[in-house]
Amino acid sequence: MSTLYIVATPIGNLEDITLRALRILKEVDLVLCEDTRVTKKLLRHHEIDTQTMSYHMHSKLSKEQKIIELLEEGKDVALVSDAGTPAISDPGAILVKHIREQCPDVSIESVPGPSAVTAAFSIAGLPVSDFIFFGFLPHKKGRQTLFEEIAEISRTAVFYESPHRIVKALTSLKEHCPNKKVTLVRELTKMYEDVLQGSAEEILATLEEFPEKLRGEMVVIVSEQK
Repeated sequence: MSTLYIVATPIGNLEDITLRALRILKEVDLVLCEDTRVTKKLLRHHEIDTQTMSYHMHSKLSKEQKIIELLEEGKDVALVSDAGTPAISDPGAILVKHIREQCPDVSIESVPGPSAVTAAFSIAGLPVSDFIFFGFLPHKKGRQTLFEEIAEISRTAVFYESPHRIVKALTSLKEHCPNKKVTLVRELTKMYEDVLQGSAEEILATLEEFPEKLRGEMVVIVSEQK
């Protein structure tokens, strides 16, 4: 029986990977990567020379069929994303779904590890027992509706944002959630890891004063003031 391993990889620091994940990445026949260049950097760092193949949101159906054929031939395959846990805000979920439907004899195993959401909460200092995760917000259609929803809910909301759209996102939060607390976590596990907290207006002022803080991938947490 072949196995598809869903392997979490570092979100920044290349040492943030489990011993089991390293063993799996060495033992499998193939590693499916969102971007082979990113994954090969991780593999080289840990002296792993397993063959890689790209699989991402733009991959054609023929690529998915090739993966299914390899699994049916008895090959063991690991699925990774560029950072964090695959299949969460990630096209890997579609692949897992189709393999479950078409290959009932294939074992699908989780190899857990880094997650930007949980890492951000761990250093935010917020009493979070439950939250709503929005993933990456849409660029245009439906974006405004989501900010209106975040304004209405009492539960903590969390989403990912790029440095190119963070000012726009904070401006929307300033408009819809002026009294909520915003926690902006950037560059998680990297040299310039940083946490900003306050109202959306206060964080916008900080970013205007320190434009270097606009760099890096970001996790945004919106919570009630307590």
